[in-house]
Amino acid sequence: MNVPETLKYTKDHEWIRIEGNEAYVGITDFAQSELSDIVFLEIETEGEELEKEAIYGTIEAVKTVSDMFMPVSGTVLEVNPVLQDSPEIVNKDPYGEGWMIKISVKNPSELDDLLTADQYKELIGS
Repeated sequence: MNVPETLKYTKDHEWIRIEGNEAYVGITDFAQSELSDIVFLEIETEGEELEKEAIYGTIEAVKTVSDMFMPVSGTVLEVNPVLQDSPEIVNKDPYGEGWMIKISVKNPSELDDLLTADQYKELIGS
């Protein structure tokens, strides 16, 4: 199971990569493998300010539909345009091309509440 050391993680299987005051958010390799084939993403929160743990969208796979949660409070600046026509990229590259949203981080101190790679590995039993 791929769990990059440079990212922070949530118990809901989202990751966040900080780049200055902005960040990219997606689902983990573990989450995409549990969901199996991802067929559709619905993210209609672009431009909205959302609180930590608020739902920013849903992900539909062959098996189920799941909510996706904000790892920290912030404003959704962009939704990954590639995923509109190719949601399966999340299965192939969850930490790269398969990112979900780009956000501006409202409260950087919330990052301290997230899991490190080692803590996330322990959570998923890896």
